[in-house]
Amino acid sequence: MERTTERLPFAESRALTIGIELEVQIVNTRDYNLTRGASDLLGALKDGAPYPGEIKPEVTESMVELASSIHTGHAGLLAELVAMRDVVVAAAQRLNVGIAGGGAHPFQNWSDRRIYDTERFNQVAHEYGYLAKQFTVFGQHIHVGCASGDDAVYLTHMLSRYVPHFIALSASSPFHQGEDTLFDSSRLSIVSAFPLSGRIPLVRDWAQFEAYFAKHLERDLEDLRYRCHETSEEAHGRIDERSYFLTRLPRDFALEQEWPWIKAIGYALRVTRHADGRETDETRFDILSRYLSGKRFSEAVRGHWGIESMHWVLDVNFREDDSRTRERTLGNNLSWLRRFAVTVLKRHPDKDSLRGKMISCSLNTDYLTEVLSLQSL
Repeated sequence: MERTTERLPFAESRALTIGIELEVQIVNTRDYNLTRGASDLLGALKDGAPYPGEIKPEVTESMVELASSIHTGHAGLLAELVAMRDVVVAAAQRLNVGIAGGGAHPFQNWSDRRIYDTERFNQVAHEYGYLAKQFTVFGQHIHVGCASGDDAVYLTHMLSRYVPHFIALSASSPFHQGEDTLFDSSRLSIVSAFPLSGRIPLVRDWAQFEAYFAKHLERDLEDLRYRCHETSEEAHGRIDERSYFLTRLPRDFALEQEWPWIKAIGYALRVTRHADGRETDETRFDILSRYLSGKRFSEAVRGHWGIESMHWVLDVNFREDDSRTRERTLGNNLSWLRRFAVTVLKRHPDKDSLRGKMISCSLNTDYLTEVLSLQSL
C-alpha cells in the first residue's frame, strides 16, 4: 500500500523579531547544590503578583525556564528579562532557595535529578533514558523570527560560520560532577549525546528539508528504536544500578561490508553508590550478531563481564597473556589446567588471596594436597 507523508509546516513569524528562553538553576542555600524546588517555586509565582513573559518548568525539578514575549528591539527584551528575573529571585528568597544561571552546575550528580512530572518530560525520559537527567544544563536560547522556511534555512547556514564564536560565548562550564573536564564548555558534549542533536543537514531550502524529514519518517525512525532493561542490586555495602539499551544496526552503518555479521549495537551503564557516599559509573558499548530482548542483552553483558574477570585472574596470576605456546592442542591443555587451578584454589576455604594460596602450595606439600583433594585439614 502506498504511504503518503504530510508536509512539515513552517511556523512563520515576523522577520528579525527576537525572543529569549533562559534556563536557571535552583540551588539550596546550604552548600549551593541543585535542589528539587521547581514545583514550589512555580506555585509561589502563581500566587504572587503578575509578571511579563512566561516562567515554566524544564525537564528536571532543579530548574525553571524564563521565556520572554516577542520583541522587535533589544531594550524592551532586556527590560522584560530583568523584571522576570527579579520576580523569580524574590519568590526564591521566600522559599529559602537560590537562583543561579549559566552553563552547567559544577558538582551536581545527574543521577540525583528527578524528572518534572509532565506528559512531555515523562515522554522525553522514556525515549532517552538517563540522557534526560544528564541534560541538566542551563542555556540561553535566542529565537530569531523568519518570514519563511527558505529564509530560516538560509540564515542557519549563514550563521554556521560563527559557531566557534557562539561556543566561545558559552564557555562557562569547565566542571562536570566535581571534576575539571579540561574543556571550557563541557555541556556541549552532553547535548551532542542526543540522537536528534547536531547541525542542520546540507539542504538548500525548506522543500529539501521536508524531503529529508520525509525520508526518515518513511523509515519510521527505525534506527532510533531500542530495547532496554534496568536492574538494581544491593550487596557488599553498595548499590549497583544497571541500565541496558539495545538498538538495531543503522542502515547507513559505515562498516557494514567489513562487519556483515553485526545486527545490533548495545549500551550498558553501571552506576555504583558506595557506603561512604561516593558514586562511580562505568559505561561500555557492545556489538552483537543478534537483536536480543533487553533482558537477554543484560544477561549477555553480565556473562561477558564474568568472562573478562576470569581472563584478568588468569593474566595476573598465571601471566596467560605472555604465553608463547603456538601448538593448538598444547595451548588448549595448558589453558584448561590454568582454569582448573583457579577453580580448586577458589574452592579452598582459606581466606587468603589466590596468589597467596599459590605461594602456600609451593611452600607446603600438605597444603597442596589439601587443595587438590578439596579437603581442609
